[in-house]
Amino acid sequence: MDYNETLNAMTLARLSYYSLASIHLLYRQAGSATAVIDNIDNIRDILPDASERLVEILRDCRRMRSRAEEELDYDLSHGVKPLDMSSSEYPHRLLECDDAPLVIYYKGNANLNASRVINIVGTRRCTPYGQDLIRSFVADMATLCPGVLVVSGLAYGIDVCAHSQALERGLSTIGVLAHGLDDLYPTPHRAIASKMVEQGGLLTEFMTRTKSDKINFVRRNRIVAGMSDACILVESAAHGGGLITAEIARGYNRDVFAFPGRVGDEFSEGCNNLIRDNGAALLTDAEHFVKAMGWEGDASLAKARSEGIERTIFPNLSPEEATVVETLAQRGDLHLNMLATQTGIAVNRLTSVLFELEMKGLLRNMAGGMYHLMPMR
Repeated sequence: MDYNETLNAMTLARLSYYSLASIHLLYRQAGSATAVIDNIDNIRDILPDASERLVEILRDCRRMRSRAEEELDYDLSHGVKPLDMSSSEYPHRLLECDDAPLVIYYKGNANLNASRVINIVGTRRCTPYGQDLIRSFVADMATLCPGVLVVSGLAYGIDVCAHSQALERGLSTIGVLAHGLDDLYPTPHRAIASKMVEQGGLLTEFMTRTKSDKINFVRRNRIVAGMSDACILVESAAHGGGLITAEIARGYNRDVFAFPGRVGDEFSEGCNNLIRDNGAALLTDAEHFVKAMGWEGDASLAKARSEGIERTIFPNLSPEEATVVETLAQRGDLHLNMLATQTGIAVNRLTSVLFELEMKGLLRNMAGGMYHLMPMR
């Protein structure tokens, strides 16, 4: 962690509550939070068209910094990772979103940049029908895509059911919160939240001592949508938070799916309407979903592993190449910088190793500097 950059990003993040779009534009223009802070008194040198309101907001920077310092001390002593946009652990999918938080606070052990990330959302008053759908879907996903990361909001109903089933099936699961990591809402979910920290994690953009106000849940939904490849709506009334998340996901050009329900059922109305209006693809089961997403290769790899086929059968792999293959097999897709950290191979040397593996057909270089291990055939 770059302590100074993280602290500066946390300071700007506090200011972004007042004008997220302006602070985002300034951050991207400057290239770092530190560059913004270093030019706080002459901000128009970076952004000539900066509004008077933005200049006024930035005058509060020094007061906000003391709050950021206090927060960072808390984080470092409580196992919380503050991840700014320059961190290799920051969800790279979220970076694609114009309104992504400058900093997120994370406690857990899951890879936020797993090769497959889905969110499962819906009503807080789910029915036995919705529970059965989640149970079956997650169980099948654990077989078809064993490395999939399941994201939701740890709310009552669909959210907590999705988290629970992911834990039961050995999948990592992330709960995105509408408050700081010094609290847990709703209180009855403390036990499952503790399990999630050991098999996934908890994530938020809010500092400690932040109340779970209504607007924070809407802000939370954009993180759920933005860090995922696809949004899956299980049950929803005509209006609800799940529909908001689905709409945000569509705005981010994410794939959106919905399970249909019986016509006239209150908590299927939102799903049925979304499917009818072409706002979501109709979903019936995990196999259908995997095919729609083009993730069939995951199932092939899972089958190969279950049959005991080891990647060491590949001939002519150098020790460094074998290390890279094994790391990607265990961790899923990784960014170049994270791969260097995990393997202990210097970046300048690692790029040569990765090129050789690509030539052997074992790796694929994906967008954003991510590397994907090709499924065995």
